Amino acid sequence: RLTMRSLILIILCLVGLVPMQAQEHERVLSHANMLGVGRSMQYDTYLSPLEYHGPCVSFLHESMRMTHHAASRLSFQQRWQSSFAYTENPAGNAEAYGGHIAWNGGWHYHWTPLPRLRLLAGGLLGARVGFLYITRNGNNPAQARCAMDLSASVAALYDLRIRCRLFRIRYQADLPVMGGMFSPRFGESYYEIGEGKWDDHVFLTHPGNALSLCQLLTVDCHFPRLTLRLCYQYDTRQSHVCYIRVLETSRNFLIGVVKHFSVITPSSPNASKTIL
Repeated sequence: RLTMRSLILIILCLVGLVPMQAQEHERVLSHANMLGVGRSMQYDTYLSPLEYHGPCVSFLHESMRMTHHAASRLSFQQRWQSSFAYTENPAGNAEAYGGHIAWNGGWHYHWTPLPRLRLLAGGLLGARVGFLYITRNGNNPAQARCAMDLSASVAALYDLRIRCRLFRIRYQADLPVMGGMFSPRFGESYYEIGEGKWDDHVFLTHPGNALSLCQLLTVDCHFPRLTLRLCYQYDTRQSHVCYIRVLETSRNFLIGVVKHFSVITPSSPNASKTIL
């Protein structure tokens, strides 16, 4: 079991230090903004024994930058995502509203086994806050969610040319291996939690009690002045803590635009010719 103070200190230290180290030597960076829709499933035994299904909307911002570390084979990736879902139970007589904001950031090491193929492996630090509200419940109608984790991440990128048009295909999978999360105990109200200690409700998570997986499949189509990105995201988040089972899945189709930048750092001899 973790304490709330320890968890907050870890988040502040890691989230604060990661971007600073990654920005020391920037070479090439890209930003992608995507908006999409999909289907979501919500299951939380603290609120209801039923599964809730319905549509969801999502916004995803992703940035990637190459660094000078490890012979210029190390990149830094950062993702911000917000999502909102409107779901119903199988009988159609109750609705659930759910949403979350998530951040992930970390490094990948690059290999190039083939001229058009790149393999990436690394780790990501993630933080996530959200909620689930069921309209039918009188007592305990809502559930708060807060978690952070460290994920193992792998990816593959392949460049494909069709009629002189460049397409970049990427598959990425992120698997949380260790972290911490907030959870009430089964049958315990938030009023009772407020009367006690919040530190007693932060628990260690691992694949044994919180097996989750996020998968991304993206296709970038390069035009002379624009890069269009199509994305399919399948995200599964689950946990089994304090006799409470939580399962949240979403399948999103997103579309957006990617912007690429070339940056020369002030320490470079060509700093006076910086192009951004």
